Amino acid sequence: MNRSPLHHEHVALGATLTEFAGWEMPVRYAGDVAEHQAVRTAAGLFDISHMGEISLRGPDAAAALDFALVSGMARLAIGRAKYSMLCTPDGGIIDDLIVYRRDWDHFIIVANAANVDAVTEQLADRCEPFDVTVENITHQVSLQAVQGPRAVDIVTEMCELGAEDVRALKNYAWCTVLLRGDIHAMVARTGYTGEDGFELFVVPDDAVEVWRLALATGTPHGLMPCGLSARDTLRLEAGMPLYGQELSLSTTPYHAGLGWVVHTGAAREVTRPGLDGAVGLTDERVERGDFVGREALAAAKETHDAWAEDPASAPDDARVLVALVGQSRRSARPGYAVMSGDVEVGVVTSGAPSPTLSAPIAMAMVHPSASAVGTILEVDVRGRRETMAVSALPFYSRAS
Repeated sequence: MNRSPLHHEHVALGATLTEFAGWEMPVRYAGDVAEHQAVRTAAGLFDISHMGEISLRGPDAAAALDFALVSGMARLAIGRAKYSMLCTPDGGIIDDLIVYRRDWDHFIIVANAANVDAVTEQLADRCEPFDVTVENITHQVSLQAVQGPRAVDIVTEMCELGAEDVRALKNYAWCTVLLRGDIHAMVARTGYTGEDGFELFVVPDDAVEVWRLALATGTPHGLMPCGLSARDTLRLEAGMPLYGQELSLSTTPYHAGLGWVVHTGAAREVTRPGLDGAVGLTDERVERGDFVGREALAAAKETHDAWAEDPASAPDDARVLVALVGQSRRSARPGYAVMSGDVEVGVVTSGAPSPTLSAPIAMAMVHPSASAVGTILEVDVRGRRETMAVSALPFYSRAS
């Protein structure tokens, strides 16, 4: 089993450890609810070194990713990041990813821990015709996250140089800084909790010092170390999908409610400042060449749009992602059947009590006819029916 460079720090803090995607990782420290609430009200510190990192470097790097992924990468600016997906030729999801553009010829891709080998293999295969090198660098990186409304104060205080660059970052942007202790880090304004926050990329030899610096700096701000359990309830409240639950080889981005990730090069309306300073609307067409899964995803979009127009026309096995909010205290869990009367219309993909909403919440794949917001359904919770209503995603959205 793989161990994080921070393994002994977790043991010293009394963390409960568990196996996750081949890694021994902390599931909790002080307690699930306390850690969850710390992130919503102050800040949480996460070890996410189990996530996979892949380097893609070469003159054709952008063109190779344009072909390999469902999102266009050629126009991604240096210093920016983008959420995307690697799909099969049939449109199924191999993994969801975040792509960071480090330079004009260099990208870093963060993949899910369980999928990094498959993603590396697929990228290497798809990039073979291009002048580019694909390398799995997971064990060359320690990834830590500071998430919550006080995250920006904590991370800027951790900086020796670059604090103002961190504070100025937009969402899905990154910069390089010098942390106290002469530690170089790449800091990205990304995360998986629904809160403002940052992810810090450092070399493993610096991981312990960065972890201790974050705790020492953040504890006066209310920061707590957080485990996988709090991370899961936070991402669920924020309506963020988890591979292996909401996303899979049998799910397309459209049926998971993530069709916006797919870029086909269609015309779009954008705002541009005119020469006189006025802002006007123009039509911009961003051309994009072929990419793996393009035809299948176009068909999936057409099918999904048809189901939205006429849910009754969908075949019996059709499924789309919905949010559910319970009316009792018993929580739905992954794999539980979703019922409409005596008919099974779907299955729960994620579910837990929501510390923020004080109610059970879940995501589920259900038949389109049962997907309208406000629809009352039931979930079979260990042999007893529990009423849940279809809701809008996300369950929780932070104040801007």
